[in-house]
Amino acid sequence: MKRAIDYINKTLCINVIENQIQNNDLSNLPIYISQAYKLYNVTIFNKDIVLVELKNEEDLSILQLDKHLQLIKNTVNKIVVLVLTNIFPYNRKRLIEKGINFIVPEKQLFMPELLINLSENYTQRKTRLKNLMPSSQLLFLFHIIHRNNSWEIEENSFKEIAKKLKYTPMAVSYAVDDLKNHGLIEVIGEKEKYIKFNLDRSALWHIAQEQNLLGSPVLKTVYVDELPQNIFMLKANVSALPAYTDLNPSQQPYFAIEKTVFYGLQKNNTLRNPNENEGKYALEIWKYNPITLVNELHNDIAVVDPLSLYLSLKDSQDERIEMALDQIAEKYVW
Repeated sequence: MKRAIDYINKTLCINVIENQIQNNDLSNLPIYISQAYKLYNVTIFNKDIVLVELKNEEDLSILQLDKHLQLIKNTVNKIVVLVLTNIFPYNRKRLIEKGINFIVPEKQLFMPELLINLSENYTQRKTRLKNLMPSSQLLFLFHIIHRNNSWEIEENSFKEIAKKLKYTPMAVSYAVDDLKNHGLIEVIGEKEKYIKFNLDRSALWHIAQEQNLLGSPVLKTVYVDELPQNIFMLKANVSALPAYTDLNPSQQPYFAIEKTVFYGLQKNNTLRNPNENEGKYALEIWKYNPITLVNELHNDIAVVDPLSLYLSLKDSQDERIEMALDQIAEKYVW
């Protein structure tokens, strides 16, 4: 907390003194608040502020944090500011989007309730101009999602990866080169080559988000009046969200279909009234095969994988969907 106070004083040219709020003064708050946070009283520009410090920043969860800070604010009836020693740029973006006051000493002081947003020396990686190729994204997501499976990408050769993911060896080689060029993996071995990811799964996801490497798997959406016969498809979009989140099912059914399968149906004229505006069913045409990523997830419902689902909806402006995506990120990104 001392670093945060020094940063406030230096940045705002004031002299703030903090007083830690004792546990007996937090009687109106649930006990889990005092167990997870340290709270301090300060005054900034004649405003009473409560600085909230996480005792363990590894427990950082934006969705849970938002609820806890709102609870503290409503109870103490003061402006609440989160204090962090460090933060992933992706989480920083989510804090700003949610309007949460926060301080990262020597990097950023964001307090919209006081109309303050100061940023300095915030190290950011260079943004990449291109997303990963669809095949590289599938390989990347497979590694993150299937962390507890007996079959691991890092333990299998390129040839075995191609067989597992139903790609040609050439396609896997291109995907590996793409991942390597983006600094996500190293290639080890001589006769038999293997992939070694450079970071743990959580860091990989955050770096990919920060650098805008991951794109929506959806090429386009086509509406039809009947589902194609004898084609197995997974629920997608808002039809898949209830399987992973608290969101209720939607009235419009969405399904994911791999692009080559769709174009085959289109070529044979087996789709009933395909159009881009409306229909009984919405078919999302995917850039990679959605079934490949769910073969070992053991879902009770036939739905697309959680992270591709997240990427397909990440630009949604619907607050309910945004909250659902937060739940997915917190549950499936480690």
